[in-house]
Amino acid sequence: MSGHDHPHEGPGRTASPYALRIRAIESLLVEKGVLTEAEIQDQIEYMDSRSPANGARLVARAWVDPEFRRRLLADTKAAALELGIDASGPVEFVVVENTPEVHNLIVCTLCSCYPRAILGRPPDWYKSFEYRSRAVREPRAVMREFGHEPPEGVRVAVHDSTADVRYMVLPMRPEGTEGMSEEELAALVTRDSLIGVSVPRAPARAR
Repeated sequence: MSGHDHPHEGPGRTASPYALRIRAIESLLVEKGVLTEAEIQDQIEYMDSRSPANGARLVARAWVDPEFRRRLLADTKAAALELGIDASGPVEFVVVENTPEVHNLIVCTLCSCYPRAILGRPPDWYKSFEYRSRAVREPRAVMREFGHEPPEGVRVAVHDSTADVRYMVLPMRPEGTEGMSEEELAALVTRDSLIGVSVPRAPARAR
């Protein structure tokens, strides 16, 4: 490994054509003075500091604080900043709330648009053609494969992310979590529940 996060060539390792192309573009941008190595490293460290744990913190706070929940739904960036999560930038973030009547599912049918500034890198399956096509065509079947299917009568709303707007799900608080601390609640929130293919863990499974 070099100082960057991505692997470079070495014994027994061959870079993919995509990695070689990215590296060539990176070198060209540095050579032309568009970017510096330090700026590239800063961006890598910025992305590495993002993870689904950020989303879990936001959800847990929304579960225990109705006013924060209201702010999270109305202005996600401002609410995230309250917890020290800087999601500033031109991309808009929208939090969609699961209710007894509606279950939300997030996809990017065109590529891999994802709330990276909050959740970090998307899982590989989120970027796959199979997920991107099936999430729209048969969302209940996709969720069933992740171990969850909303009850009959619950409407499934599929949100297609774009380069301008990224979505995150605010799942419903599990039953039996009364009296749990915010930290304990955050431990119930999984990455997949923030995308909507699943729901948070039951309390007993998180302990």
